[in-house]
Amino acid sequence: MSTASDTVSGSPGGVGILDRERIIAKPGFNRWLVPPAALAIHLCIGMAYGFSVFWLPLSRAIGIDQPVVCADLNLLTALFTTSCDWRVADLGWMYTLFFVFLGSAAAIWGGWLERAGPRKAGIAAMFCWCGGILIAAFGIITHQLWIMWLGAGVIGGIGLGLGYISPVSTLIKWFPDRRGMATGMAIMGFGGGAMIGAPLANFLMNYFRTEDSVGVWQTFVVMALIYSVSMTLGAFGYRIPPSGWRPEGWTPPPTKGMITTRHVHLRDAHKTSQFWLIWAVLTLNVSAGIGVIGMASPMLQEIFAGQLIGLPELSFNDLNAEQKTAIAGIAAGFAGLLSLFNILGRFFWASLSDYIGRKNTYYTFLILGIVLYALAPTAAHMGSQVLFVLMFGIILSMYGGGFSTIPAYLADIFGTQFVGAIHGRLLTAWSTAGIIGPVVVNYIREFQLAAGIPRAQVYDFTMYILAGMLALGVIANFFVRPLADKWFMSDEEVAALQAETAAAQGGETGAFGIGKGGLDAKAALAWAAVGIPILWGVWITLQETAAMF
Repeated sequence: MSTASDTVSGSPGGVGILDRERIIAKPGFNRWLVPPAALAIHLCIGMAYGFSVFWLPLSRAIGIDQPVVCADLNLLTALFTTSCDWRVADLGWMYTLFFVFLGSAAAIWGGWLERAGPRKAGIAAMFCWCGGILIAAFGIITHQLWIMWLGAGVIGGIGLGLGYISPVSTLIKWFPDRRGMATGMAIMGFGGGAMIGAPLANFLMNYFRTEDSVGVWQTFVVMALIYSVSMTLGAFGYRIPPSGWRPEGWTPPPTKGMITTRHVHLRDAHKTSQFWLIWAVLTLNVSAGIGVIGMASPMLQEIFAGQLIGLPELSFNDLNAEQKTAIAGIAAGFAGLLSLFNILGRFFWASLSDYIGRKNTYYTFLILGIVLYALAPTAAHMGSQVLFVLMFGIILSMYGGGFSTIPAYLADIFGTQFVGAIHGRLLTAWSTAGIIGPVVVNYIREFQLAAGIPRAQVYDFTMYILAGMLALGVIANFFVRPLADKWFMSDEEVAALQAETAAAQGGETGAFGIGKGGLDAKAALAWAAVGIPILWGVWITLQETAAMF
């Protein structure tokens, strides 16, 4: 993705290979090389969505074929036990840690990223995410849940935050003429990570499985090594446009409706009601979707059980170990299919928002989501796998679309000068949702099971609660309005900031041939590097999904 011709030559003394000054694009650089770099990182960290494929195997890490159940086990004792198998609800807290630390890291280091540049952030993300997975593998070997939480959840979660926001501001600046599409490209990979990672993980677990091991820690090690290579290549593919650059022949449109051409300073964004309204919208939309994603694999297995392998008379508890392995593979396909909808939705809805507006796009997510969540239990009771999968596919497309549309929503309201850092702070909504969503789904499930509710029905009540969350989101979205003039920086303040940036870049501004090229040879190669794994994930996903029907 990177060549000697598009790196900065004659860099100032002391400028390191990871520094922002080193990655300013030079004449002849093609902006279409940047999205594949973002995808190379996001497809790796997006495996966070696919971690549900590990829950059931890890819930019998000691017993191998059947869980070793301890009646007195609680969340605290689960952290340190070496003789009892973990419960799915205990493992599900990993999702909470993922997204709490993702949002926290994005908020804390968003301003640093704007100064340090996306390459340095991408490399830091690689060390945290891949290193965290390796630590989690050690936690599995020693059967210490707290080590897993610390590794993948805390350290890995920080890597998620840094990797997630690393391309957002950069791509918005590279594609000011297609703001929604740009954020869709920036974030679509995060939604597609599980589409590649879930079937790969299932394959590796089956390969490494023995009489004494469920094969998860070995899978963690292999995937961490693969991801470290991909994320490093992605980070070195990043380039940023010079200050004042714009696509040749393009002029910014005049301020219109919800879209401003002015800029709000990072220090003021969180003081506005608009920031917190959008924060609430994102929190509620994500809370509804994230709990479902985190339990996608167990949910399908428990609701449809033997029906997945042509034995509709068998409930989940009636299945033997071999049959459970078979439906686990099908459920991995379901997780991958949801990931496919997630990745396509991120690009489709964000691109559509360029035409219908961000606010109307969010109305669509929220209102249609309410209908689908409310009807999901009916589809489950009908035994209609097709309808059930289609409903959740649409839900996940809008969940992903919500993430890819939000940076453009922020850019419309607050301008682009600090959009990356503002977006980082807004992702604390994801942290909050990472607590609400999994807790609602996981612990209502445990409560229902303890009350004797059949496994096929334990998710019904949860779906109605999630629909109610989206209804609150509709209200918050209604009150989002354009900002008052007092919040915007003066033209002089903006000019001073941009002049400071231009000086650090050697004073170069303008188009000077940057951004041209379209799908030239370099861009085609870069897109193939990320496109081939995506196509493999799609193919495997469709094959495994076919077994569901």
